[in-house]
Amino acid sequence: MSKDYPVPAEYLERETEVKKSRFIARVAPVASRDEVKTWLEQAWRDHPDARHVCWAYQIGRPGAAAEAAMNDDGEPSGTAGKPILNVIQHKDMGDVLVMVIRYFGGIKLGAGGLVRAYAGAAESVLSAVPRAVQQPMMNATVTMNFADEQALRHWCNVHDGVVESVDYGPTVSARVSMPEHRVADFTAFCDAQKLDYGFDR
Repeated sequence: MSKDYPVPAEYLERETEVKKSRFIARVAPVASRDEVKTWLEQAWRDHPDARHVCWAYQIGRPGAAAEAAMNDDGEPSGTAGKPILNVIQHKDMGDVLVMVIRYFGGIKLGAGGLVRAYAGAAESVLSAVPRAVQQPMMNATVTMNFADEQALRHWCNVHDGVVESVDYGPTVSARVSMPEHRVADFTAFCDAQKLDYGFDR
C-alpha cells in the first residue's frame, strides 16, 4: 500500500518585499478545486487593491498528484505560477495551495526577478508552515444482515474506520472509509463474517 504523505497542518501567511513590491504568500490545506476557489476569492476580498494574485496547487500524493494547476494572473507567462508550483513540488507536500498576492511597488523586476520573487515568497511560507501526515483512505461498500451491523461498527471503532452512511432495505448496505494500511484487516474481517464487500477508488 502507498505510504502517508505530508500536507500543510494549517493556514499560514508570510510577507516579503522585493524592490518596493510587496509579496504576500499564503499557504492553505486543500482537498478539492472548490476549496481552492474559496481561498482565492478570500484573497481578493482581503486584498482588493492588489495587482496580482498568482497561485499554484497540488492535490494528492507528491510526485503522483491527482490534480495540479497554476496561474500567473497577468504576470508574464511562466514567471509566477510555475515557480510557485516548482517550490511546492520540491517541498514534497500534497493537498496544498500557495497564493502570492503582489502589490506593485513601481519598479519593474524583469522576468528573472519575478521568477525569483515568486519562488522566494512561496519558499518563505512553505518552509514555515507546520506539516501533518495525510493518510490515504480507501472506501468500501458492505452488504450484510442487520445482525452484522454492530460488528462492523465495532471493527471501525477499533481500526480507525468510519461508517459514512447506512441504507436499510431488505439487507443493510454501509459505506465505510478506512486508512489504506487497514485494507488487509478489513478484508479478513469481512471474509470471517461472510460479508459482501467491494472497494471503490
